[in-house]
Amino acid sequence: MATATQDIQLCDDGGLKHFLTIEGLNKQRLTEILDTAESFVGVNNKATKKVPLLRGKTVANLFFENSTRTRTTFELAAKRLSADVLNINVSVSAASKGETLLDTLRNLQAMQCDMFVVRHSASGAAHFIASHVEPHVSVINAGDGQHSHPTQAMLDMFAIRRNKSDFAKLKVVIVGDILHSRVARSQIHALNILGTREIVAVGPKTLLPENISELGVTVEHNLEKALPDTDVVIGLRLQKERMRSALLSTEDEYFRSYGLTEDRIKLAKPDAIVMHPGPTNRGVEIEASVADGPQSIILEQVTGGIATRMAIMSIAMGNIEKSLSGSRTDSGLVN
Repeated sequence: MATATQDIQLCDDGGLKHFLTIEGLNKQRLTEILDTAESFVGVNNKATKKVPLLRGKTVANLFFENSTRTRTTFELAAKRLSADVLNINVSVSAASKGETLLDTLRNLQAMQCDMFVVRHSASGAAHFIASHVEPHVSVINAGDGQHSHPTQAMLDMFAIRRNKSDFAKLKVVIVGDILHSRVARSQIHALNILGTREIVAVGPKTLLPENISELGVTVEHNLEKALPDTDVVIGLRLQKERMRSALLSTEDEYFRSYGLTEDRIKLAKPDAIVMHPGPTNRGVEIEASVADGPQSIILEQVTGGIATRMAIMSIAMGNIEKSLSGSRTDSGLVN
């Protein structure tokens, strides 16, 4: 049975119209995104980096949380799809003066916006907005609270597939602050849906959710024990702004136990890749020589993020157009 999120997220024919979470999607949907992203890589390498797929559409970046990398790549993705882009500075918008989220939404819809890219500190915010938009509007979740960051997970899957190809053969180690990481949750869902052989979650007990094993991962508190036979190592940022108590003694101690150092990476396979969703804290989560080393694909993740977000936006908008066209035909408005 479909969940409430799936009911909102999908068109009647099963196509993606909003992208709120990876949880509940199937391998076919994720593969469609990855394949479409692959087709956009060539566009980003051209002198004129534009295709007309969203020409005439307006995309509003509605960021209630600060972000540089995510907002910038969404803006680039929309512009390369030929959309008009509206960046809303929420800190100086009507929302900061007491206007409700719904009123902000209604005003933006009155400005003929076609897509909202939403980043919010409250879990479920993107789902709430998707529940209240008009039928022609698509909502993309750019990170909500500690719940989900589906586009980041998909750009990570894109980077993994380009370097490793077959998920069924891979062992992936995710290390760090998984408790507060919406990225990690989305990564784990995506890796499982794509059939990854083994996923290992590594960190101190204070930074791992109590029910983490229920997500389909192996739990390990010793990074050295987790790394042998590993194909992909994903480091996570320590999200100190989300920590409500002293979950770490010191950053130095964390680095000594869980930092991605050259010596630790040598325990993984010789061709293992090192990833990090950013921003990286060098000397805390990762050694500078590893972040900049030959096994690191951190910058490749950023570059691939543009193509991946182009894919998600174009798929969602295309499915809405198809759905609305079908509705008009069914009602006799189109011959």
